[in-house]
Amino acid sequence: MASEDLGAVLAIEQRAYPSPWSEGIFRDCLRVGYDAWVIEEGGQLAGYGLLSVAAGEAHLLNLCIDPERQGHGLGRRLLELLLRRAAARAARTLFLEVRPSNERALRLYHAAGFSEIGHRKDYYPDGTGREDAVVLSVSL
Repeated sequence: MASEDLGAVLAIEQRAYPSPWSEGIFRDCLRVGYDAWVIEEGGQLAGYGLLSVAAGEAHLLNLCIDPERQGHGLGRRLLELLLRRAAARAARTLFLEVRPSNERALRLYHAAGFSEIGHRKDYYPDGTGREDAVVLSVSL
């Protein structure tokens, strides 16, 4: 992902989430050097992922596929790349949070070997209140 991608990234983010990340959050992630990747389909940006790695741990900060392009394996391919990137940077475990209502993402993460390790109460804003997060991890 590069700063030139942010227009398309933000458009997907806004279609996918009730409380999307701001452009500033994405710019900060790029500025500090997080692993930031995009995936294209048919020459168009179709999704993105951001990964933080430090002290032997990785945290998947955001993985999103355009809602109109979900269900075609793009999320799985992007997740596999991010898992390889985390392992290459000597992370032993990758953590993430996901909305319990995001059943498609939960199926993807469980199929990739993630296990539930906890919950974060009222973690996500959802437009009308807050939603908990399911915390998942996988050994690399």
